[in-house]
Amino acid sequence: MKVTINDVAKHAGVSIKTVSRVTNNEPSVRQTTIDKVNQAIAALNYQPNVAARNLAGTKSYVIAFVYDNPNAYYVIDMQNGILSSCKKRGYELLIHPCDAKSDNICQELVDMVRHARLSGLVLTPPLSEDPKVLAALDKIGANYVRIIAGEEADYDTGLSIMVNDKHGAISITQHLIDLGHKKIAFLSGDHQHESTKARLAGFTLAMENNQLEVDPSNIINGQYSFESGVQGAKQLLAKAERPTAIVACNDEIAAGALFAARLEGVAIPEELSIVGFEDSPFSRQTWPKLTTVHQPNKLIAQTATELLIENQGNKQSELTHQVFIPQPVIRDSSSSPR
Repeated sequence: MKVTINDVAKHAGVSIKTVSRVTNNEPSVRQTTIDKVNQAIAALNYQPNVAARNLAGTKSYVIAFVYDNPNAYYVIDMQNGILSSCKKRGYELLIHPCDAKSDNICQELVDMVRHARLSGLVLTPPLSEDPKVLAALDKIGANYVRIIAGEEADYDTGLSIMVNDKHGAISITQHLIDLGHKKIAFLSGDHQHESTKARLAGFTLAMENNQLEVDPSNIINGQYSFESGVQGAKQLLAKAERPTAIVACNDEIAAGALFAARLEGVAIPEELSIVGFEDSPFSRQTWPKLTTVHQPNKLIAQTATELLIENQGNKQSELTHQVFIPQPVIRDSSSSPR
């Protein structure tokens, strides 16, 4: 038979209301009582009925993951990170893919919050960086945490996880410069994402700090996709004076660039070094394996969800933001130029 809240209360020697307060993470419950109830829950393998909890009171136990990103690996990492925190806290996860460029995106998200009775939303770029989306959610008093590109939080960021893409781009570009590269190209992602602007800014700053020319013809606009990497690299390899290294805005783009180089008979890394960003499975599935920048997306998502849950209702945490600094991972796709 299914274990009920009555069974947990009897096993722990407390009231049903006390068990409810513990499972709802309500304040002012003594730690000894919390431990006693949690031990009973573990012993009986009790699973709280989230739907019943949502119907029974005003508090919701559903968190939505809202995204518009073509990178399946990024989405899966985010989803798994959010889900792990939801399970730990007794929340359910609603996954909501959408089109950030849609004229109806604000109304779409407002309707979702109202109809699904959400506890909160985890917003990822570019939605988390869209002032219109944020204003619409603020107007209805929605709870949300933003995952955004940035170096430090300010009073406008609210609950946020900052990813210092600029620092990561500086570091990976400096790696190529330290190897002796001077003619370095940049394959861009979608400029709707602030991460693209931050990574380009980091690349440019690293070049300037080393008194190296940034050739505008070596900066190729594109999308966060394999196909974009293929097209961008073909454009660079068709130049009379080719670059000796490429910084790609993410690993999918880098994998596409590597594929294009193979088609042209260009040896990697002997004739051309290619580096990526994010340390996705793409970076370990290519040959040679990609030098890249590690971005812990699953941990970022977990942290964002914990931040959202901790700052709901009357439970206001002192922590409102956290900054992640991506770090280079040196593999086989980069070496000194010939």
